[in-house]
Amino acid sequence: MSAKNPVHSDQYPSSYYFSTAKELHEHPQLQEQISADVCIIGGGFSGINTAIELAQKGFSVVLLEAKRIGWGASGRNGGELIRGIGHNVAQFKSIIGTEGVEAINQMGYEAVNIVRQRVAEHNIDCNLQMGYCDLAIKPRHMTELQEDYDELLSQGRGEGFSLLQKQDIQQVIGSDCYQGALVDMNSGHLHPLNLALGEAKVAKALGVRMFEYSAAEKIVKGDKPLVITAKGRVNAQYVVMAGNAYIGHELNSYVGGKVLPAGSYLLATEPLTDEQCKDIIPQNMAFADLRIDLDYFHLSEDNRLLFGGLCTYSGKDPKDIEAALRPNLEKVFPQLKGVKIDFEWGGMIGIGANRLPQIGRLPDCPNILYAQAYAGHGVNATHMAAKLIAEALTAQAERFDIFDRVQHMTFPGGPVFRSPMLAAGMIYHRMKDLF
Repeated sequence: MSAKNPVHSDQYPSSYYFSTAKELHEHPQLQEQISADVCIIGGGFSGINTAIELAQKGFSVVLLEAKRIGWGASGRNGGELIRGIGHNVAQFKSIIGTEGVEAINQMGYEAVNIVRQRVAEHNIDCNLQMGYCDLAIKPRHMTELQEDYDELLSQGRGEGFSLLQKQDIQQVIGSDCYQGALVDMNSGHLHPLNLALGEAKVAKALGVRMFEYSAAEKIVKGDKPLVITAKGRVNAQYVVMAGNAYIGHELNSYVGGKVLPAGSYLLATEPLTDEQCKDIIPQNMAFADLRIDLDYFHLSEDNRLLFGGLCTYSGKDPKDIEAALRPNLEKVFPQLKGVKIDFEWGGMIGIGANRLPQIGRLPDCPNILYAQAYAGHGVNATHMAAKLIAEALTAQAERFDIFDRVQHMTFPGGPVFRSPMLAAGMIYHRMKDLF
């Protein structure tokens, strides 16, 4: 029986991840006035890991989550841990210079290692598996992959990478849909909710005070900002806004106006046989194609195919996620036609106009920082953003400032009109994808 519930319920979605969560713990609602060095708004990867990084440096930290820890994109995403931060970082060369571009590219590798090290150091049970492929659907995609591979080799970063042509692709995927693939054994996949919950356990052990159902309703700026919730208040030296797609235009229009909530959706099949798994994904890798409307997928620990995509910018969820995604799944893997779907779910990811994560300070209040807009690559980029914020608060802001120098467009029209406007723009890019 397919597990269904509203995408925007106050509880965790009835996802495969929720059904297999290992460290589900309740945290109290904030109902008093308290103080801390840092108040973090948002209990996803950005907020939790910022809390860990700061607590390790001796800061007292309060974390406020509007729903449940890991409730948003962190606990319901595709679970793919992929190198890289931002899209086409070279476009920002005139702003951040060649050194800035190279620094961000290097951070794209460091970010993956932060996750791997945290999982290993704290023995977080999130089924981390290494191995990932970018998939080419069109000949121009193969050209892009060849250029990427050649650049990796020229930079001495080619270890763990290989470029497969069409005749060799069956080594990694049992599908005839693709022209080739770039294999990256330094990236991989994991159970994102279990990662978030495991990291929250680490944060709590470090003394971080975490509160659920404690949405920030107002931030009073000043030398010691005040964060107000429905039943409590937090006085702090610094505030970090880490709500991403759920931060809300009303809480802060400067930050909220620069990120667009976009829907992304997933299916989980019934458990497949070992033979079926070997047929479709013989090396247990994760995959994503290179289209704007990409498909992404991998196997779960219990042999389910987790298949996602269908990114929507209209602000509307599909009426039936299975009906919308099943044709894509069966096109990639026709051998699974008619397979039973046990779970379907979705949620909002945060996207900015230039596809670079937004990490910075409020211009009129530099002790309020923010991190958001990971454009679907948040598993690694969130962890890097957390480290950069911690560096900035300990007078090591060089890398943080690279991101802070980039100006980000505010979507015009406010929260009501920005989604339709971007949806129209995405139609243009989808048309380009056809050729």
